[in-house]
Amino acid sequence: MHISVVCYKNRYPIALYLDAKERKYIEEFSTSNFIGINEKGNYVTPKSDSILPSTTNKVLMKLAPDLGMEVEERPVAYDELKSFSEVAACGTAVVLTPIASVTRGNETIEFQEISKLKALYEKVKALQVGEEEDAYGLTRVVE
Repeated sequence: MHISVVCYKNRYPIALYLDAKERKYIEEFSTSNFIGINEKGNYVTPKSDSILPSTTNKVLMKLAPDLGMEVEERPVAYDELKSFSEVAACGTAVVLTPIASVTRGNETIEFQEISKLKALYEKVKALQVGEEEDAYGLTRVVE
């Protein structure tokens, strides 16, 4: 609860959690999964046993190669964050929430507006409303 109070007092909408053991690796945001686009243009998301699995993140990982992105699901060191051009929180209701910056102590890391992640968002939305063929069987018609 403490971190939520700190975030609220500093007007940060969400927190970025690091691993509890070393405080070195990115785990997830307080509201959802972490995803980013690195300097190679790859879709990167942390892999850890302590992260709740996300159906939305799995869908995005499946669609990313269709847009020319390699998927890297692996431990992501906090120090690597500076090399990301785009960062977003990934969750069911909103699919993607762009992250403009991450602040830790006196250091703030800023990110560009999402373009690759926006293209992924638009692809998911097109699948959800039937504007694009679902080649992966990700959607179901409910009558």
